[in-house]
Amino acid sequence: MRRMLLVVIGLGVLACSLPLAAQPKSKEVWTDANDPTLPIDFSFQGEYVGDKVGVQVIALGEGQFQAVLLNGGLPGAGWDGKTKSLIHGKLQGKRVELSPIDAKEKRNYLAGPADKFSATSQFPPPGHLSYSGSIEGDTLTIQSNADAKPITLKKTVRVSPTMGAKPPEGALVLFDGSNKDAWVGGRLDERTKLLNTDGRDIRTKQKFNNYTMHVEFLLPFRPKARGQARGNSGFYQVDMYEVQILDSFGLDGKNNECGGVYTKLNPSVNMCLPPLVWQTYDVEFTNAVAEGSKKVKNARITLKHNGVVIHDDKEIDGKTGGARPDPEGTPGPIQLQGHGNPLQFRNIWIVERK
Repeated sequence: MRRMLLVVIGLGVLACSLPLAAQPKSKEVWTDANDPTLPIDFSFQGEYVGDKVGVQVIALGEGQFQAVLLNGGLPGAGWDGKTKSLIHGKLQGKRVELSPIDAKEKRNYLAGPADKFSATSQFPPPGHLSYSGSIEGDTLTIQSNADAKPITLKKTVRVSPTMGAKPPEGALVLFDGSNKDAWVGGRLDERTKLLNTDGRDIRTKQKFNNYTMHVEFLLPFRPKARGQARGNSGFYQVDMYEVQILDSFGLDGKNNECGGVYTKLNPSVNMCLPPLVWQTYDVEFTNAVAEGSKKVKNARITLKHNGVVIHDDKEIDGKTGGARPDPEGTPGPIQLQGHGNPLQFRNIWIVERK
């Protein structure tokens, strides 16, 4: 677009064409919880705990939220595994007003507009009740339409029990912040000492077969994004079987969401924490076995996400998308997928097994 500038010279008029000043693009991706440009929405997103109840508040962008109420407590910490209620949130000044979501509304899983968004693929979810309330500071207060007694919850930031795990004797340290010599690709940030994908895939120089491995990762904050656009990455075992990394905070926990073995295995519980909170994967991986050109055993995986077992010695019945072209049962590198998203990693080590 160009604008016309009329310049009056004496009795004449001169028309000049000048380019409009470029409009600054609003920031939509954040990678640091201490970034002063983070929107106020970030301070309300997260987990809240009360007496036998947990709430996960998902930021949806532009002051819109969805709160997921879980009977019993948070995932992996008391939730009954079945019952959820969804609550709409909207920023009003320095607080978030929470209002009921009618079970008769038309909402779809991960829909773009906040008023159509559902954090559960079944809407309404089993046990859904109507709640209203507010969030002020680190306190969330809700009240059921069927119960006059309000519930007060406090914000919590959970830390994985394996966070900062030291490499045991015999471990190969793949990244400790000092260098990225073990990797092809990636960027070592000299200020933060973190390994960055910068949106591109990185792989270990060395190939592996059977192993125990620890990795810590940080998802970016992308409140306006939905589904696979929300911090997409992957933790590939032997560059062949993808354990999904994705901002799936508050969602169902499917095989294409955080902790899932892509297209193969759903996590037993969605243990994804909010974006910009450090998370852990601890994996025991046994590669497939081939005799000649024939696979005789599938790969197997046991995976802890933030200290909770979400896959317990499960078979992986074939390659996942993006796998290297070699036959199953061959050693391969570890891949940390970029997928166009700025993922950050730290404290990565591996112990090889026979």
